[in-house]
Amino acid sequence: MGPYYIPRKVNDEARILFIFTGKSIIYTGIGAGIGVVINLILQALDIKLVGLIVIAVLALIGYGIGTFKVPDLGAFAFTKKVGGEAIDEIILRAIKFKRAKNKIYVYETEETKDE
Repeated sequence: MGPYYIPRKVNDEARILFIFTGKSIIYTGIGAGIGVVINLILQALDIKLVGLIVIAVLALIGYGIGTFKVPDLGAFAFTKKVGGEAIDEIILRAIKFKRAKNKIYVYETEETKDE
């Protein structure tokens, strides 16, 4: 009888501190970095508490962009097209599309009555 390999879940092995993946920690750092810059501006205006809240909110937004995927909901046309894809990939694709100045053409057909 030969050896039997037991399948195991390997997705969670790349996690740091149980909630961060490599990609999500990078996006969280970027969001927090932008928040720090805004915090420095707000500290100059002597508004320290608001600056700390801005850092936390932007870090959470960065974490969400790096971690979550768009749900596949049948109720909305947008989620039917991109359901299951990571949010950061969709944002990068939209930025590349805008940078290339591409246009989307929609052709509408007219219903004619044959007499």
